[in-house]
Parts: sequence; C-alpha cells; structure tokens
Amino acid sequence: MMSNIPGVNGLGQKIGVGGNTSPASAGGTDFVQTLEETMQKVEALQTEAEKQVEGMVSGQGVDVHSAMIAVEKADLSFQLMMQVRNKIVDAYQQISQMPF
Repeated sequence: MMSNIPGVNGLGQKIGVGGNTSPASAGGTDFVQTLEETMQKVEALQTEAEKQVEGMVSGQGVDVHSAMIAVEKADLSFQLMMQVRNKIVDAYQQISQMPF
C-alpha cells in the first residue's frame, strides 16, 4: 500500500525495501543519504517558517496565514522525522537484544 504523503511516496524503493535488490547491491549509503536529505528538508522548512514569522512580525508584508502554514508544515515534518527516529531506535534496540 503506497502512502499519500508526497515526501514518503517511493521512499521504500529508494532505500531498497520491497524491491528485488539484495542488501549488498542496495548498499547502506542509500539509506543514510535518504535520512540526511530528509533532515535537510526538515531544516529548510524550519528556516522558511522562521523567515515567514520574522517577515510577519517586522511588517514586511507577510500575512498571518502564510506564516501559520509555514509553521505548521515545519512542525508536522519535524514530528514525522521524530517518529521515524523513534522507530529506527526501537528497531536497533530489538536487534541488539537478539541472541546470536
């Protein structure tokens, strides 16, 4: 089942989940690059939200609606990133507790 969230569509194929690629051919760098790119996008949204709020407060013609939309986008993307981080940490802890 594919997600309707634009930033998440195709994420599984990009990191090699659900495809016919083996772990050796997929490589660990794709996953790391995907995480880094996602964190950079979240940071960019937060920076844009800060600019919108500064523009509104300083009277540079930024309306309240645009500023609030930018703040909510940044907040939602940060919350999603934190949930993904929590899932990764949980998976790591479960793997580390497995007997070998």
